[in-house]
Amino acid sequence: MNRTQNPPKEYPLYDTPEFRLAGDRGLLMAFGETIDPGINARIRAMASHLSRELPQGVEEIIPTYCSLILVYDPAETCPDILIPELTAMNDGLDDESLPEPEVVELPVCYHPDLGPDLLHVAEVHGLTPEAVVDIHTKPLYPVYMIGFTPGFPYLGGLDERLHTGRLSSPRTHVPAGSVGIANNQTGIYPIASPGGWQLIGQCPVKLFDPDRENPILLKAGSLLKFRAVSMDEFVSLKEENR
Repeated sequence: MNRTQNPPKEYPLYDTPEFRLAGDRGLLMAFGETIDPGINARIRAMASHLSRELPQGVEEIIPTYCSLILVYDPAETCPDILIPELTAMNDGLDDESLPEPEVVELPVCYHPDLGPDLLHVAEVHGLTPEAVVDIHTKPLYPVYMIGFTPGFPYLGGLDERLHTGRLSSPRTHVPAGSVGIANNQTGIYPIASPGGWQLIGQCPVKLFDPDRENPILLKAGSLLKFRAVSMDEFVSLKEENR
């Protein structure tokens, strides 16, 4: 495996990607080890390039915060073949232009009945609930990756004033659409599931619907904007999105 010496941690993007085995059909291509826009831009550029020039035997490309995982058919290829090819592709990415990101706006009702941790998050940071909402709805959040459950978006760009630790004891049931905060991350639970994030609101739009042509609403590389709505508007939108 490639273990080229990379820069110290203060330089987040590796000079040369590191490759690691991921099971008997996966190869992980690591570009760094921190949540960083520059690292993720390189990952998206590599994923875009691979979508046009997929190496023989590669069946799927999975982008994450700091790496790509390539799922391959061992009967057609292997890491010894893929690593030199992927390294050469990466070396030629300097002029790679990223596609214009899709901007998706989603409504969120920030209300204690739907976001049971809203008041706690406000209290922890010495803010009013209204200030939490104002801060949370300001940014355009980059979707770094999809994971955990089908359609769960891991978002970057959460304002430091809202960084809040996970719950000490996770909930056994988090309703679909719940908007949460965990440390420096924010995201939306697409389906009902257990979870330990601080819940501050709820989105009435389905992020995952197996009956849609494209079941997953968001994708890595998109930008997400939250829009605050009233409880009445939330109920109305919830009915429309059943």
